[in-house]
Amino acid sequence: MKHAPAQHPSPADQALQELTDSRLAVRRVAIDTYRENVAYLHRDCALYRAEGFQALSKVEVRANGQHIVATLNVVDDAAIVARNELGLSEDAFLQLAVAPGHVVSVAQAEPPASIGALYRKIAGERLGREDFQGIVNDISALHYSKIELTAFVVATNRDELDREEVYFLTEAMVAAGRKLDWHDSLVVDKHCIGGIPGNRTSMLVVPIVAAHGLMCPKTSSRAITSPAGTADTMEVLANVELPVNQLADIVRDHRACLAWGGTANLSPADDVLIAVERPLAIDSPGQMVASILSKKIAAGSTHLVLDIPIGPSAKVRSMPEAQRLRRLFEYVAGRLHLSLDVVITDGRQPIGRGIGPMLEARDVMRVLENDPQAPNDLRQKALRLAGRLIECHPDVRGGDGFAIARDILDSGRALAKMNAIIAAQGAKDFDYNKPPLGQLSFEVCAPTDGVVTNIDNLQVARIARLAGAPKVAGAGIDLFQKLGDTVLAGDLLYRVHASYQSDLGFARQACSKFNAYTLGKASEVPHVFVEF
Repeated sequence: MKHAPAQHPSPADQALQELTDSRLAVRRVAIDTYRENVAYLHRDCALYRAEGFQALSKVEVRANGQHIVATLNVVDDAAIVARNELGLSEDAFLQLAVAPGHVVSVAQAEPPASIGALYRKIAGERLGREDFQGIVNDISALHYSKIELTAFVVATNRDELDREEVYFLTEAMVAAGRKLDWHDSLVVDKHCIGGIPGNRTSMLVVPIVAAHGLMCPKTSSRAITSPAGTADTMEVLANVELPVNQLADIVRDHRACLAWGGTANLSPADDVLIAVERPLAIDSPGQMVASILSKKIAAGSTHLVLDIPIGPSAKVRSMPEAQRLRRLFEYVAGRLHLSLDVVITDGRQPIGRGIGPMLEARDVMRVLENDPQAPNDLRQKALRLAGRLIECHPDVRGGDGFAIARDILDSGRALAKMNAIIAAQGAKDFDYNKPPLGQLSFEVCAPTDGVVTNIDNLQVARIARLAGAPKVAGAGIDLFQKLGDTVLAGDLLYRVHASYQSDLGFARQACSKFNAYTLGKASEVPHVFVEF
């Protein structure tokens, strides 16, 4: 028996079939992949079989003249993605900006143009300006997978970047996003490298220096590893997610703002890198310098006061380490024409009493109101930092800034300025005398008599985060004892607040292992040399 000859499709039919197979309907998959584009294909999708895709390979998705690069995940459940669909994670869907069901074309993605430079850095080579520009541009465009981002972060960790490379990285991060121009020769800002719970000095410094007449457009990040960032705490009082045009109007009218920087697209590569650095707990000096300075320069700052706290459980543990970091900051800032004043401060313990958005907002408002219950350490540190910024003005003599800042705070002008900023950003109902804290709580008391000789910043932050901060604004820790305080057995050390029983349980379990406090003799309290 003779078989009919096989029918081979014509070249035109083949091209049409390939085009049809590469076009799929978009489905929004409600998964937050945190700064990474992820695509989902069903294992039985004709395109998946024909193209030989593999899980974690990268695909290029095109629609309406737009394109994104995404990391591929393969699914077997048609309830997640059907055979004729392409699923996109939240980040990827929003970036492509098409409606569900829109037909898109899918193809294997070419490696990022900068991948060769990344491989050379992994091998320990020194990279140049163009190499960092290429890498940062690809990171900003989300062309790197989390695996590739991790490789870059690890390859540039610790001493793997020399100071020239840190400058090139910072310069590239500034160039990759929006740069604000305030048309003013003196635009000031204050920043802390982090690691100290409760350190909400920015929310005091900004209204003080603005009341003095200096321009201080403060754009801050949300908490990365801490129980609250400036944006998280300010959000208790006012809206912080502001369009750039509204933010500019507020700064023009009030000389300042306290807003989240995410809407301004300032140094977007930094936001992507943080998504990898946070779970790895990597915060190398080079990456820290590039992250902080790129954001400040992109925000239009001309003068910056930088707070580097040192202490046994701070990010920086010793004076030699702080001085090395200071020199690196000063070198890069100088190359980028940013006037920088680095201040080394006491980081032995949390600042203020409250740890968590509402508790920290309470402390800030008490200082502004000159309330007798205001934490004095927060007040004094904020005044000294504000004084250093005020001394950036050519008409202010060195050493006079602190007295000027104190007069502005004591007179109520700082409070008036803060209230004006809050109103302009959209005030929220908040009574600092009765903050709506989490209704669940437990107390941690001193197990013996003694003197508080150590408070572990890392453990305090961990307990507060386990209690729900900063996602739950009313969660956190209210501190009652600080370094050098004498306590008797049973005296209250701190109270933990939570809104959910599970969070309370996690925090209680952490406290049972180590409550963050060490008691001993007064002579055992550690001393560190700081500049104020």
